[in-house]
Amino acid sequence: MPKAYAYTRHGGPGTEAFIEVDRPVPGPGELLVEVRAAGVNPVDWKLRNGLRRPGAAEAEFPAVFGSEIAGVVAEPGPGVTGFAAGEAVFGNPVGGGYAQYVLLPVSLAARKPDALAFTDAATLPVAAATAHDAVRQLALPAGATLLINGVGGGVGVAAAQIARSLGVRVVGTASAAKKEFVEELGAVHVPSGEEGLAERVRAAAPAGVDAALDLVGGPALEAVAALVDPARLVTAADPAAAARLGASPVRRARTVEVLDAVARLVVDGTLRPYVTATYPLERAAEALRAVEAGHVRGKVVIEVAA
Repeated sequence: MPKAYAYTRHGGPGTEAFIEVDRPVPGPGELLVEVRAAGVNPVDWKLRNGLRRPGAAEAEFPAVFGSEIAGVVAEPGPGVTGFAAGEAVFGNPVGGGYAQYVLLPVSLAARKPDALAFTDAATLPVAAATAHDAVRQLALPAGATLLINGVGGGVGVAAAQIARSLGVRVVGTASAAKKEFVEELGAVHVPSGEEGLAERVRAAAPAGVDAALDLVGGPALEAVAALVDPARLVTAADPAAAARLGASPVRRARTVEVLDAVARLVVDGTLRPYVTATYPLERAAEALRAVEAGHVRGKVVIEVAA
């Protein structure tokens, strides 16, 4: 039977296990996809710990990890047109992506360009698409300065590159160990940490920052909020704090058009996914621990054998 990596209840890493699952049967508007790669994101372990997305139902256990995949269509659902078995696709699956087979809604399925590797495509539906939506939401003109709080992770890396391609100056907070990496993105590095953050940002951007994208939340978001008009602050990490501060959550479009747009950015060289570590499905726990530790540069991807 196909296998998947899941959590059996809310809690820490001890709740995780490989499970055997029936091969899914696609319904109307769905594709059965044989997974080739699955992106790993902080939200994966946060959901395991008990995070509940706004409007989401209670988790049903076991719950398979993962919300972005790339793979090959194994079978279109009844009445589905425009996709055929054997086509390479990527998108946001139903019911988790750390698996050999997933169901992918046609409304969230984009065709993978031939020039785009499966491992790169698997980083786009969550990390790159969130970055795309955030930069578009802030709508900064060329020459403006954007502060990215937590620039070294998957969303931050993509947001920095997209903003830079639009002529926006980027200042990004990250650990001291990521300084060279941040500068490689064309951003000005600011050491992370709440204490003294405002002073460090002002030193890096004496003219101030025009907007901020928060990818950290908590006290770090509170520190950033003192640096910018709340109307020009968006967060992908802490919508509750955003509401309290007068800021906004990132408004996700969740469309195939966005997926196509970020794929084109990779193919034309504007956006580099920065997949810095890959793990086979059998080592999914290690992949998740690497992201949960919070020190990953760029993206971690799980590769699934054909």
